[in-house]
Amino acid sequence: MSSQTTTRQARPEAEIRTPSGYNIARRRRLGLAGRAASIQADTDSGQRGQHEQPAGPDEQPADGHEQPARPDEQPGTSRSGRLGLTLAIVLCAQLMIILDATVVNIALPGISRGLQLSATSLSWVLNAYSLTFGGLLLLGGRAGDILGRRRVFLWGIALFTLASFGGGLAATAPELLAARALQGVGAALATPATLATIVASVPEGRARTRAIALFTAVITGGASLGLVLGGMITQWASWRWVFFVNIPVGAAVLLAGRFLPESPRRPGRFDIAGAVSSTAGVAALVYAFFRAASAGWGDPLTLITFGAAAILLTAFALTEATTRQPVTPLRLFADRTRAASYLARVLVVGAMFGTFFFLSQFIQDVLGFSPVKTGLAFLPMTIMLFAVSRLAPRLMIRFGPKQLMLAGLAPAVGSLAWLGQITPDTTYWPGVLGPMLMMGFGMGLAFVPLTAASLAGVAPEDSGAASAMVNVTQQVGGALGLAALVTVYGHASHAAAHHGSAATSSLAQQVFSHGVAASFATAAIFDTIAIFVILIAVRLRTTMVSQR
Repeated sequence: MSSQTTTRQARPEAEIRTPSGYNIARRRRLGLAGRAASIQADTDSGQRGQHEQPAGPDEQPADGHEQPARPDEQPGTSRSGRLGLTLAIVLCAQLMIILDATVVNIALPGISRGLQLSATSLSWVLNAYSLTFGGLLLLGGRAGDILGRRRVFLWGIALFTLASFGGGLAATAPELLAARALQGVGAALATPATLATIVASVPEGRARTRAIALFTAVITGGASLGLVLGGMITQWASWRWVFFVNIPVGAAVLLAGRFLPESPRRPGRFDIAGAVSSTAGVAALVYAFFRAASAGWGDPLTLITFGAAAILLTAFALTEATTRQPVTPLRLFADRTRAASYLARVLVVGAMFGTFFFLSQFIQDVLGFSPVKTGLAFLPMTIMLFAVSRLAPRLMIRFGPKQLMLAGLAPAVGSLAWLGQITPDTTYWPGVLGPMLMMGFGMGLAFVPLTAASLAGVAPEDSGAASAMVNVTQQVGGALGLAALVTVYGHASHAAAHHGSAATSSLAQQVFSHGVAASFATAAIFDTIAIFVILIAVRLRTTMVSQR
């Protein structure tokens, strides 16, 4: 069998390498394991196109004797089967974690009534999860690199599942908040290992692009799917089942965990100073924004917390620049494209999560939808997002990743500007459904190349930290964006109430709608800034490599 050798030229720009001989027919809906097998076939052919292996791990040597299985492989499983299991396990776990970030939103009124929580206390049901999740993600990524990703992943899933059980049984507010905080810790340990496992298992090229497309569909579609499930669970069962539903999924992932490949344990030590300063700094920053949303930007505690966050994050940067084994290698940010993709994700996710938060309330409080109908109202956007995410890899090959990011963010800005015109007289169609469909289309296009840009060219030893940064920007961006938009809502609604003169019930809807519209308009500005960041800083192109 003849082999082809691809000569790599020196390139000033970051690249995603994908072959041009793309078989469209193989992208049919084959199920997760079938798609993984197709990904593995792409991987194998890509590797053979560059160099010929004398006898791979799954091939028989010339003497006919079977080679023993590697320690991380199960007897009787093919390479494509192992990859299918790996993708199925990590994507199911990621879906469970992402769902939990939004499924609680529609259950908040039920939680408030069940545990007699005030509005301030109720916000901590979301904040406790966001603070620990966002603050510990970097440490979780480093732990996976040092201790082994499978081990840390399973520890995180076990803790998340146990905390979900505790949250469902919570009888008081402190018990529920403690369970939510522990859920965040478990998610921070498990989440970096999911994307790092995909990056380590599938080399750069069309195979990884397709795998990342599946991962992106889960993290973006899962957020909106959580709203659908939250409405169904809240109305048909109880808010407690928002937490109990995680138990069978977590148990299944733990049982299947033995099929996951284990990464090599890299000798080293934990960067304790870096871990503490980054965790405390991110937590302080997230808390400061939430505090500003409730108490105002001039509140003394808000200012003190912002100052503490600045000091801690500065100390973190200085520590990482001098330590020999940093928890987050600063060389990740030396790449202009990767740094820009992180910033753009913070802005885009902040706008997206804020939209979910306010739109779910508008649909219930102004349009009068029940929790189930509210959840189902988000279903068209979820379907659109999943469908477009499946097409994104092919479109990225044809048009290029940067162009696809811009093409996706343009309708996202248009959808938020449309929602910025919302009033109490707005109807679901076209005033709500139209923008939702536009947003689903845009996010489906933009997130696949955005994720690929964050991971392109990452060295294997940095894959855990790089994957953790993708999730840090996702979680922290959502928390910071929501806090900023809640602050905008507070100022706008207060001004509307001060100048209002309508009847009490009508005035309440007018005040609420005015505040929500201002928040949507601000979210549109977030996405517009992201477009300029991509235009100016991202240098990413697709190199077409012909293969036999």
